[in-house]
Amino acid sequence: MHDLKAIRADPAAFDAALARRGVAAASPALLDADNALRGIQTALQADLARRNEASKAIGAAKAAGDEAGASGLLAEVGVLKVRIPAQEEAERVAAQGVQALLAALPNLPAPEVPDGADEHGNVEQKRWGSPRNGGLEHDALAARLGWNAQASAKLAGARFMVLEGALARLHRALGQYMLNMQVDAGYRETVVPLLVRDDAVFGTGQLPKFADDLFCTTDGRWLIPTAEVSLTNSVREQILDGEILPIRLTALTPCFRSEAGAAGKDTRGLVRQHQFEKVEMVCIAAPDAADAELERMTRCAEAVLESLDLPYRRMLLCAGDMGFSARRTFDIEVWLPGAGTYREISSCSDCGNFQARRMDARYRVKGEKGTQFVHTLNGSGLAVGRTLVAVLENCQLPDGSVTIPPPLLPYMGGLTLLEPTG
Repeated sequence: MHDLKAIRADPAAFDAALARRGVAAASPALLDADNALRGIQTALQADLARRNEASKAIGAAKAAGDEAGASGLLAEVGVLKVRIPAQEEAERVAAQGVQALLAALPNLPAPEVPDGADEHGNVEQKRWGSPRNGGLEHDALAARLGWNAQASAKLAGARFMVLEGALARLHRALGQYMLNMQVDAGYRETVVPLLVRDDAVFGTGQLPKFADDLFCTTDGRWLIPTAEVSLTNSVREQILDGEILPIRLTALTPCFRSEAGAAGKDTRGLVRQHQFEKVEMVCIAAPDAADAELERMTRCAEAVLESLDLPYRRMLLCAGDMGFSARRTFDIEVWLPGAGTYREISSCSDCGNFQARRMDARYRVKGEKGTQFVHTLNGSGLAVGRTLVAVLENCQLPDGSVTIPPPLLPYMGGLTLLEPTG
């Protein structure tokens, strides 16, 4: 959510920042709606003040024996009592209109974010590891190692998965290993709801614009698309003690996405699923700590790939490719030798105070007056299914077997190799 005061102060700068994201100028409609709302509020306040004044004057007129004056004041109060509720309803509707306009607008890009309309404008920051070339793609490997595509299709249709045997164990091992890594890195392990209310999904920016990308239950709750929703909203409508910041949280959860906006993308294999597991990191920080926390979070995600010896690159996303709530994002892309390409495996974003304004999450500094909005950050540490894909392609042997990366061996019950089942 955006600060209306800042928009009033410099609407041209606001529209210029939106234009970097490919969004049309919004300040004219916003300021028109805001001016209309303020006009209603001014008239309402004047009528409320006049009603109170006239009500007091009625008693004084009666005490002075001025029945005509008292009668006129009573008539005026009667008119105001009819008009004020209508004005209050008009104020409510106008305020909702202003909020709806604000809620539909994405966060503004940070100054250091490069211009660009899509992924072609992203800027590579670094590379790690020595990519190998060749080999099978993950779907061909997984089909021989325990991915039961027929069962998943019968159970739920496309973009769901059934994993069996050692492949299922490797999937579980990755989730537990990555969660332990982020806990060891200082993120507090958290168990969170998978079903949340409207306010929570609004707070992190999925509602109202991206409702079609979510699953909604019959009682009006939403299945979380990522634990970011639950973790970030754990501080909603709170005033935090500034001394406890930063708050670092992590969770391993199932995630659910309808992928309504991703038709035709990554339909093969295990990359883009309606249901998947992910280790999420969230940080609630003071504004002056956000840059350092974004770098810290990104390094925590990269550390997982380095520990598994999976080559990757870090990309700074351009203004047109960032998520709705982000002001700055680093994507981490892992190398897939079978596919011969880098594939996104984590996004780490600084959202500034954009989500905090939607959640009304603030903090207070000891000895200072007033409160400030916190800054929120989130990142994947990592997506389990995509990490499984990366392990399969990078650790495959010529016969279709897959070696288990050494850090995962303690989780594998003595298995060191995934071997084809048939």
